[in-house]
Amino acid sequence: MATTRGQALKSVCRRLLQRQMSRAQLIKKHAGCARALSTSSVRKEKEYAFEMACSNIRYGLGVTKEVGMDCKNMGATKVCVMTDPYIAQLSPLKATLESLDKYGVNYQVYDKVRVEPSKASFEDAIKFCIEGQFDLFVAVGGGSVMDTCKAANLYSSNPDADFLDYVNAPIGKGLPVTHAVKPLIAIATTAGTGSETTGTAVFDFTEMNSKTGITSRALKPTLGVLDPLHLSTVPERVTAYAGIDVLCHALESYTAMPFQDREGQEDPNFRPGYQGSNPISDIWSLNALRATAKFIKRAVYNADDLEARSAMMLASCSAGIGFGNAGCHLCHALSYPISGLVKNYVAEGYGDDHPLVPHGLSVIISAPAVFKFTAQACPERHLEGAEALGYDIRNAKKADAGKIVGDVLLKIMDDIGCPDGIGSLGYKSEDIPNLVKGALPQHRLTKLSPRPAQGDDLSSILTDSLKIY
Repeated sequence: MATTRGQALKSVCRRLLQRQMSRAQLIKKHAGCARALSTSSVRKEKEYAFEMACSNIRYGLGVTKEVGMDCKNMGATKVCVMTDPYIAQLSPLKATLESLDKYGVNYQVYDKVRVEPSKASFEDAIKFCIEGQFDLFVAVGGGSVMDTCKAANLYSSNPDADFLDYVNAPIGKGLPVTHAVKPLIAIATTAGTGSETTGTAVFDFTEMNSKTGITSRALKPTLGVLDPLHLSTVPERVTAYAGIDVLCHALESYTAMPFQDREGQEDPNFRPGYQGSNPISDIWSLNALRATAKFIKRAVYNADDLEARSAMMLASCSAGIGFGNAGCHLCHALSYPISGLVKNYVAEGYGDDHPLVPHGLSVIISAPAVFKFTAQACPERHLEGAEALGYDIRNAKKADAGKIVGDVLLKIMDDIGCPDGIGSLGYKSEDIPNLVKGALPQHRLTKLSPRPAQGDDLSSILTDSLKIY
């Protein structure tokens, strides 16, 4: 038997060498062969490890004043400052540019970022950055600005890449990012997306009338800057919908499929950024849920409540660390077609240059129905999430977990003035098949659902979400 094993391994070695595989790959392959021979079967093993990654974070009142020195310390010679037309007129950009000027940093401003970016708006920013040949990026804004800046950094650092090369499969090729990107400093001006901590960039893919994204740890900002002073200029509805996104990030990541239930990868480069719930992400997610329950209503209705808005900024960051490694699931998968197929809905506080359903609103609107559906898979986790949101679960039954979470969410949604279901966003029952069609390809999200969801399941969730109160 030993001779047979040895001959088999030698044969494998010869084949691998002929394919010019690296020494590291050979070691992995040998280990795999040994396991296969010892068990007399070949099977795809489950994941056994998870990885934690997030940006360096700096938090403090007025901390934006340090950004110029950061750029200087990083040796930047030409900086791209990226923002949107609204932020371009406000104090966060002014404070950023004053710091760059103070330290003699050479920069150019790109202020054409589209709120809820599209493939076309990504490509416009990429073109600007390829032509500018920048060696450092500074994003000043919310998730749309930070995501656009990540994409511009990625593609301008490898201008020969096709746009779909890095877009998440199956819509794109989902290739790993193997080239070096430039440093990126992300200055958050909202409390919601957590994009300053993650390697994700989301955009409208108009060819499919839906959203998709690019996910890679290489996209993580080098530094996330959290300056609560910037939140004083954020309108009420933006605060509400950004804040409720924090809740979904945290609750989805806490209830996501456990990391060890995924299929494993031989090459760590192919271990996804969205890995499933894990013990470290859980800590950040629960912290974000507790803070959101305590502070969101105050933050929404009082722009001068610095304590509440500061707490929501930290909650956003906490949730970003949680979901940036664990991942989200069905709320976000459904949100992409809800945003991408928007008809005439225009949200207050977001400008009126194009119809849009704000990201946080598109996520939360199906959440009560989603968690009623997923609770069957892991009722304990759903109850723990409800407890973090303030519900007393001491006498709660597992069979009631879905209803309990749904009721808790509806109370918070009502408190901050969320609309009454997707029907209030302009959708009707006849739109549901197209919404389902747009959600099904979102594999990085749907495959993390703790309960497998097919088209009929998503259709039922959306039907239950037409009217929610």
